[in-house]
Amino acid sequence: MTTPDPALPPTPATPDLTRVRFGPDGLVPVVTQDAATGEVLMQAYADLAALQHTLATRQGTYYSRSRGEQWVKGLTSGHVQHVESVALDCDGDSVLYRVHQHGPACHTGERSCFFTPLLAAEEETDAGQGLDGVLERVYGTIRERLDTLPEGSYVARLHAGGLDRVLKKVAEESGEVLLATKNAGTGTDDERAAARAELSTEVADLLFHTLFAMAEVGVTPGDVAAVLRGREGRTGLKGPKEVG
Repeated sequence: MTTPDPALPPTPATPDLTRVRFGPDGLVPVVTQDAATGEVLMQAYADLAALQHTLATRQGTYYSRSRGEQWVKGLTSGHVQHVESVALDCDGDSVLYRVHQHGPACHTGERSCFFTPLLAAEEETDAGQGLDGVLERVYGTIRERLDTLPEGSYVARLHAGGLDRVLKKVAEESGEVLLATKNAGTGTDDERAAARAELSTEVADLLFHTLFAMAEVGVTPGDVAAVLRGREGRTGLKGPKEVG
C-alpha cells in the first residue's frame, strides 16, 4: 500500500490524507450515507488509492478484501454513487462518504445493506418527522424512482412526459396554493378552517412537484439549504436583496 508524500502540502484539491489512520492491512472502514435522506446505505473499506480515486473523481470507490483489488461502486451494475462529500472521524480511523445513490446500494437489490433488524424501536419517535426530514426522504424516493422507473409509478409517468410537463405541474400547483391562501383569509370560521386544510394539501403538492423538478436537473435539498443558510442574518432571515 502506498502512503501520502509528506513533502506535498495539502490543498483543497489534495486533502491531507496523512491524518487517515489506515489499519495494519492498509485499509480504513468507510460508512456510506445517502446525502439526501441521511440513510446509511453500506459499509465497506478503502485503501489509500481507493480514497484518492474517490476524492479525484467523486465516484464511490472502495477496496475489496476478498478480491484484493480496488472497485468502483456501480461500474458493473450501473448503481453508481456520486460522492457529495468525504469526512474523517475524530480518531482518523474511519471515513464517511455522503453520496447520491443511483439505484439500490446493496447487491441483494435492497436500497440499503442494513435491512435485517436486530432490535426494533420500542416506540415511534418524532426524529426526522419535521418538514426538513420529510422533504429529504421524499426527495430520496423521487431520485430512486427516477433511477429505476418502476412500472405504474407516478414518478415514472411524470418523467415520461418530459421536463415541460413537470414544470407545468409546478405552475398549476402554485396557482392552487395562491387560491387556497386567499380563501383561508376570508369567509366564516368553518370556511377558513376548510381552506387552511386545503392549503396544507396544495402546499404539499407544490413541494412534491418542486422536489421532482429539482431532481430532474440535479439540484438537491442540500443545495437549497445552503442558500438559505447564507441568508440567515444575526437578527433574522435576510431577504434576497440583502445578501452579498
